[in-house]
Amino acid sequence: MTVKEELEQKVREQGAQSLSAAEDSAVYHGLLALVKEKLENAPRIQGDRKLYYISAEFLIGKLLSNNLINLGMYEEVKEALREAGKTLSQIEELEPEPSLGNGGLGRLAACYLDSAATLGLPADGVGLLYHFGLFRQSFRDRKQWETPDRWITKQNWLRRTGESFTVPFPSGELRAVLYDLDVSGYENGTNRLRLFDLETVNEELVKDGINFDKRDIAHNLTLFLYPDDGDRAGRLLRVYQQYFMVSCGAQLILKELSGKGYALRDLHKHAAIQINDTHPSMVIPELIRLLQKDGISMDEAISIVSQTCAYTNHTILAEALEKWPLDYLEEAVPQLVPIIRELDRRVKEKYKDPSLSIIDENGLVHMARMDIHYGFSVNGVAALHTEILKNAELKEFAAIYPEKFNNKTNGVTFRRWLMHCDPELSGLITELIGSGWKKDAKELQKLLEYREDEAVLSRLLEVKRRKKEQLKTYLQEKSGIEINSESIFDIQIKRLHEYKRQQMNALYIIWKYKQIKAGHRPKRPITLLFGAKAAPAYIIAKDIIHLILCLRDFIEKDPEVSPWLKVVMVENYNITWAEHLIPACDVSEQISLASKEASGTGNMKFMLNGAVTLGTMDGANVEICELVGKENIAIFGCSSDEIIHLYEEGPDRYTPAALYPADPELAELLDFIISPELMRLGDPENLGRLYKDMTRKDWFMALLDVKEYIEVKERLFEAYEDRMSWAKKMLTNIAKAGFFSSDRAIAQYNADIWHL
Repeated sequence: MTVKEELEQKVREQGAQSLSAAEDSAVYHGLLALVKEKLENAPRIQGDRKLYYISAEFLIGKLLSNNLINLGMYEEVKEALREAGKTLSQIEELEPEPSLGNGGLGRLAACYLDSAATLGLPADGVGLLYHFGLFRQSFRDRKQWETPDRWITKQNWLRRTGESFTVPFPSGELRAVLYDLDVSGYENGTNRLRLFDLETVNEELVKDGINFDKRDIAHNLTLFLYPDDGDRAGRLLRVYQQYFMVSCGAQLILKELSGKGYALRDLHKHAAIQINDTHPSMVIPELIRLLQKDGISMDEAISIVSQTCAYTNHTILAEALEKWPLDYLEEAVPQLVPIIRELDRRVKEKYKDPSLSIIDENGLVHMARMDIHYGFSVNGVAALHTEILKNAELKEFAAIYPEKFNNKTNGVTFRRWLMHCDPELSGLITELIGSGWKKDAKELQKLLEYREDEAVLSRLLEVKRRKKEQLKTYLQEKSGIEINSESIFDIQIKRLHEYKRQQMNALYIIWKYKQIKAGHRPKRPITLLFGAKAAPAYIIAKDIIHLILCLRDFIEKDPEVSPWLKVVMVENYNITWAEHLIPACDVSEQISLASKEASGTGNMKFMLNGAVTLGTMDGANVEICELVGKENIAIFGCSSDEIIHLYEEGPDRYTPAALYPADPELAELLDFIISPELMRLGDPENLGRLYKDMTRKDWFMALLDVKEYIEVKERLFEAYEDRMSWAKKMLTNIAKAGFFSSDRAIAQYNADIWHL
């Protein structure tokens, strides 16, 4: 039976007479059923040694097209739908996006599962089935509002396994049920994402926005990703939630080990556990507890677990390295406290340096320290990040465990971030260099042969023009927003955080507005596009969103400026939005304060799709710059070394309160935030608070780099006008993006850490 015939059959099972006569919803559900069946019948990747990738987030995005590509069915399905008068893109619009992650951490985890399956490595993801995700973002009164993201529909990709586990809590045992989500490899078998749900979860607990009783853990553990930790109940809930995840994961791992006939004391020989950031750190004491329960001594259990667990550090920000008060753990997970105390005792017995202790003098339990002491590998996620960890943030640990520290620069899956979201570019690349790049991304370098071929460069520009037209149409349909597709598309999409410096981009908008008002029009209109969610309790981040939305409306209402400058912030930014924005981008904003971004992966996706990076020498921007050369990237700002020294020397060296009044040009930009004309549109409380923060604190030093940022950005916009020269920059970026394939990253993890 052909794919078309199989699809016809599945659509009829939905109650439709034929594919061509079917409603789009029947076609979607027919496709869903067909692809799920294919996945269930695909060979499961097996091996004597298996990876369990434990992560609080898996930002997997919509799965239909990704699975069709990996199963080799994409073109046949697309053609069958075309013959029936339908398009795959319109059917995909009906697919809800799984809300199982938030930012780069979760998207990386999703890319890594895809690549592990593609490379034929036995590797399952382990996480939680969040009913409402982080939240659904909407804009009202130029502010962010949060509501539950209800994404789990009756027919979906999840498969209930029938397996369940009990998790001990002080108030009694709670039962977890296990769902599987198949992860397809490109022209290979499947692995799984194992997601645990609380059997007694109660969605009705959420009454007002995203508020609920945080103390009712018997009903709330799998409602939201990262519940608000602004109070003690919220922080305790995060401990409960993390323990629920790792206890379920640990029990599953040991059950699978026994099911294969292996002894539990051989865990380290047959399993590798990757701890993705510190959220799953309690898997270490939990595994020790479970092994002891099975009769294994404390000494042996510690040895086994220490040879099984590896830790990925994703941050340099101290506040993101979790530290839980010991009394929280005594209240939430008392069964783990004696084990954590013993792990700490052993460290203190061996090392007198208090900065190495798991439990510090204030009674805080440092999860990352536990991971480093009792894991066999510690990796950073970009060359610069790993060096900063070894030489600064984790210097004491690198000194005693030099053999544990290694770098694994992040990567992204080219199936989703090129083949799926930019088929026009993917097709052109295949036409020029063949299809080998789909499995070996290094082959993209062959594109460099066309650097001087104006016909190819013109076609590359045409592909970008078409993607910009498509984004224009999509924005109009989804948001009613009109943009000029002939303008420069300057895009900053990522979690809203001060260190990522969306506020610095906002200062550029103010500067450009004032320039146009003074009669200095750009050669070409500029469209600045943002997408970002701010954590509900992150007040300044929400104030930055408010400023951007105020500037958007202020500029829109000025007939002198609006034809030349447009500000757009997409609502509820997610993977689907990213798939439309990234291929259309001209200038990729990667402007974090140097030394603060561990890696970034958006920078890689933009580069792969022919955008030119405007960025600091931070995270993976450093490696991008090394690969493409300084003529094909726009770099500005202080170096990571300079920033680290400024932080070390304290407020005497960097004081915005002194910098701001001494520089009239800078003062003019900042004062505009609280100008009468903007205050009439915005909330004085939000704008005033942001203004005070930027002029008195500015912890991530936007004012330090903003003038050079404006200057370099303007030069980049000038360079855009030489279209052939710009096309060469695009081509070079695409050709050099092969290093940033998640297939390469996973192959390195396996060769150096997992040995699957």
